[in-house]
Amino acid sequence: MSVSSSLTGKGGAISGAAFSPLYKQIKALLVQSLHAGEWKPGESIPSELDLASRFQVSQGTVRKAIDELAAENLLIRRQGKGTFVATHHEAQVRYRFLRLTPDNPENNQRAQSTILECSRQKATQEMARMLEIRSGDTLIYIKRIMNLGNRPSVIDEIWLPADVFKGLTSEILIHNKGPLYGLFETKFGVSMVRAEEKIRAVAASPQIADFLNVSEGFPLLQVDRVSYTYGDRPMEIRRGFYLTDQYHYRNSLN
Repeated sequence: MSVSSSLTGKGGAISGAAFSPLYKQIKALLVQSLHAGEWKPGESIPSELDLASRFQVSQGTVRKAIDELAAENLLIRRQGKGTFVATHHEAQVRYRFLRLTPDNPENNQRAQSTILECSRQKATQEMARMLEIRSGDTLIYIKRIMNLGNRPSVIDEIWLPADVFKGLTSEILIHNKGPLYGLFETKFGVSMVRAEEKIRAVAASPQIADFLNVSEGFPLLQVDRVSYTYGDRPMEIRRGFYLTDQYHYRNSLN
């Protein structure tokens, strides 16, 4: 299958692809295959040589497309083993959405999560806009506390479209021992591949202060996030309150 026939075969799914570099077109086709579930999280993808034959392009063009997907953490290269679909069960992917880093590197311990609430809510007009659903649609609301270094450090409030996460209950969340995004990936087939965040300084409310064992008005970092799956489809709204007296929010700008 050539690149041109692949593009036309998708019913024009890649708008303006003919005007983008060839490796970008291959990258878009690979993302389409990931979105369609052709290769599952944790599975290997075909070799560069096989993909070059499939798309009738050079191996170098395929390699450049895969390099970009690996840089975006959608794919993971393993020396001598091949290239695999990224999964949130792997540490290098699991923590790329958790940017809280200890001031003292020796205190870098695995986060421990406790579910406080799992319930159903109706989407407000603003939430509906952010998730591209209808106002009043049912959402699953999750509230949890995360301990870092045996200390409560993060309060998360999470909203998910209920029609996508059917059957998600507090029991499932409580018994889940892995990362939350790993659960979404394994049980519901939803991979969070990117996120947009807004960050601001806030004062701890009485309830948040009680959960984090700080005084009311204590300075916190509020992180508002919308997470997206393949096809740039929004799948999660998250509001986190971060205690940063021993941690800082770290980001790399490329």
